[in-house]
Amino acid sequence: MLTYAINRAIQFALSLLVASVVIFALMSLLPGNAAQVALGTNATPEAVASLEAQYGLDRPPVIRYFDWMGGMLTGDFGTSYVTGAEITPVIVDSVQVTAILVIAAIAVSILIAVPLGTFAALEQRNWIGVTISAISQVGIAIPNFLAAIILVIIFSLTLGWFPSQGWMAPIEGLGGFLLRLVLPVVSLALVQAAILTRYVRSAVLDVMREDYIRTARAKGLTKTKALFAHGLRNAAIPVITVAGVQLATLLVGAVIIEQIFVLPGIGSELVRAVANRDLVAVQGIVMVLVLLVLIINLIVDILVPVVDPRIRNAA
Repeated sequence: MLTYAINRAIQFALSLLVASVVIFALMSLLPGNAAQVALGTNATPEAVASLEAQYGLDRPPVIRYFDWMGGMLTGDFGTSYVTGAEITPVIVDSVQVTAILVIAAIAVSILIAVPLGTFAALEQRNWIGVTISAISQVGIAIPNFLAAIILVIIFSLTLGWFPSQGWMAPIEGLGGFLLRLVLPVVSLALVQAAILTRYVRSAVLDVMREDYIRTARAKGLTKTKALFAHGLRNAAIPVITVAGVQLATLLVGAVIIEQIFVLPGIGSELVRAVANRDLVAVQGIVMVLVLLVLIINLIVDILVPVVDPRIRNAA
């Protein structure tokens, strides 16, 4: 298990290194001069050259890459050529908002999907089980942004229960924070819950066909007791894997949801940076998003063998 964890950690580091090279190369190959963009079209050549010298843009790309990597390793994502402000505080503040949104959404989706998916599998011939399967199938086809618009129309504009946009930190008021969090979280969680419900149902059905479950049933246990006593751990393995993939997907989906609900998350900052051609900010934000996705995958890869002894022994 220790060897497996070390190998996964090495793969994580290599993936991060490759991603950093690709991101830096893509940003460097974009057409246009970054200093010229920051100063505007009316900037004199002397002013452009001065800004390039100030931020080290006149140095070879290899040196700039290692400077950028060295800065990130110490928590310094650089300075914006456009605003002149440090990028790190912006990323730290926006990541906190996105993390709250995504973690709450995946938690809600799991709380909805696990009982519904399990019930749909145990009662697959019951009309309730069939209905749950049908609703989850429809839910998969609904995009996050459409769910957000429908929720805003019903619960904000029509009923007036929740604010349609804006953000409030928990320290500024827990009630206001929760009210502003409900619709964005539900917008993300409903679609993910529909997807996860299908996977939970499928995983439970596969486990219920196993010989050890039939043996437990032959000894007099009900389907529910046989599942909880002998099959729940095996059913959880594919669900953990899918939940990890969904968590990474939610990070991307949060970009749109943050725009709809005007939340100051990492997605909103990325859109703002792209619109302003703030290349340093874009570079740093994309790198942070890649880092978060890789961390999620690493956690899932290590968690699965912990849950399943067969994979742990094989590793």
